[in-house]
Amino acid sequence: MEIYLDNAATSYPKPDCVYRAVEGFMRGVGASAGRGGYRRALEADRMVFAARRAVSTLFGVEDPKRVVFTANATESLNLALKGLLGAGDLVLTSSWEHNAVWRTLKWLERARGVRVRVVPPGAAGPFDLSVFREWLREHPRLVVVTGASNVTGVLLPVPEIGELCRVHGVPPLLDAAQTAGAVPIDVAEVGVSLLAFTGHKGLLGPQGTGGLYIGEGLEPEPLEHGGTGSESAREDQPRSLPDRYEAGTPNVPGLAGLSAGVEFLLEQGVERVGRREAELAAHLAEGLRSIPGVTVYGHDGGPYVGVVSFNVEGAPCEEVAYVLDRVYGIMVRAGLHCAPCAHRVLGTLATGAMRASFGYYSTGSDVSALLEAVREICERVREGGGLGQGLRSGG
Repeated sequence: MEIYLDNAATSYPKPDCVYRAVEGFMRGVGASAGRGGYRRALEADRMVFAARRAVSTLFGVEDPKRVVFTANATESLNLALKGLLGAGDLVLTSSWEHNAVWRTLKWLERARGVRVRVVPPGAAGPFDLSVFREWLREHPRLVVVTGASNVTGVLLPVPEIGELCRVHGVPPLLDAAQTAGAVPIDVAEVGVSLLAFTGHKGLLGPQGTGGLYIGEGLEPEPLEHGGTGSESAREDQPRSLPDRYEAGTPNVPGLAGLSAGVEFLLEQGVERVGRREAELAAHLAEGLRSIPGVTVYGHDGGPYVGVVSFNVEGAPCEEVAYVLDRVYGIMVRAGLHCAPCAHRVLGTLATGAMRASFGYYSTGSDVSALLEAVREICERVREGGGLGQGLRSGG
């Protein structure tokens, strides 16, 4: 038996309705959306619109056309950041950002002279709102923050950030890769002007799907140029949304699966699903802390999503993760998780950490199995034996 605990990277398994939707399009429709007036092309159009409508419902977006589809959250973030920031612009961000944000900002810093300032953690949380409030007086062009750290799972105070941005007239961009599907998000209530999401994590859809919500009054430059199936005589991109940002043939099988995943999630209830995943993470963090030689990062108060990172003293995280997989059949992520900024804050930049992350199909038995495995590994490390020697064959 295998136990999959890497849902922060991509959720697995998916609901059966997602598999059926992808196969149903591939076998029964197969045509390009927005590229024809025949019946199958129109059915493809309908499926893309259904996905756009489902995502709009999930995020409280009034106009579905303001949700543009991309391949993933990384592409969405690149579209927003590169499309809005220019020479001399100031952008504020957090200490917890994924490389999808951080590398893009550093490129903009080098290539365009964009100024980047990182809001540090505060005494009471992961984001110092007093420092942020002070820096907002410098009139930044944009604020970009992750909804939750993909390393520790800690939630950032997004509603408070959104309100402060509103007062100062600064548009906030939310990287919802870790919170979409785990935390209820209404773009008006949390006050975000742009929201980047991926489809293959908490939204339970296929890989290769994602999108960007673009609020009223914002018009980033397109990241890509090409055919849209509309206004084809123009030499530049159409001005209308979503076509302006959706050049090329859309991933209709992926969007059919995304639509099914989001509809499934809406039926189950985002708050209920997210609460259960967070409870599993809290149970794991508590259990790991009871094992001598284990260090848990975060989970010391405050809200979290279903992510726990930890290390075993005296054993490289990559080796422990290898043993968990090969001996116990438990799959976790090891390394820096594409988030060096977060590891720098935690003091684990040189070592990395193991990360267990929960999804819709995770269970309490998964937590118990991981705790038992880590306990055995720690005992073996304390005895001075090799990690893989003398350990039972996991089921």
